[in-house]
Amino acid sequence: MSPFSHLLHELRLRHNVRQADLAALLGYEQSYVSALEVGLKGPPTPEFVEKLIEALPLATPEADELRAAVEASQRKLVIDIDTPQDVYWLLNKLRRKLPSLSPKHVRLIKDVLDMTDAHSEPWSDPLRRIGRRRKQEATM
Repeated sequence: MSPFSHLLHELRLRHNVRQADLAALLGYEQSYVSALEVGLKGPPTPEFVEKLIEALPLATPEADELRAAVEASQRKLVIDIDTPQDVYWLLNKLRRKLPSLSPKHVRLIKDVLDMTDAHSEPWSDPLRRIGRRRKQEATM
C-alpha cells in the first residue's frame, strides 16, 4: 500500500467519513476513491488533493503530510539527462531487487541516503554536454 493510500484511509477514519460520502463531497465516483484507498490507482492529481484538504478540512500539518504522501507515492522516476551512468546502473539494480528487499535492507538503504552531504563526494569526472559550435565569420 502506498503512503498516500494508507494516509487517505487513516484520514477518512479519523474524520469519520464513509467512502461514498467523501466521494460525494469531492465530486468523484466512490469507486475512484476506493481504488485510491486500496492502492489500485496511482497518486491523485493536485486538484483532488486540494479538494480533499478542503472537504475534510485538514489542518496545515495534516495537509502537508498528505502532500508529502502523494509525492512519496509516485510510481515512476524520471532521471535527468545529465545523470552519470553509475546512477542508471544503481537504479536498474534497485528496480530488479525491490521485490526481495527485507525491512532491514530498506532501513539500510534509507540510512545511507539520509547521510549528510558532508560525507558525500562529488562525481570525480562529471559528464558535460558538448555545446554546438557557432559559425564565425572570418575577418578580412
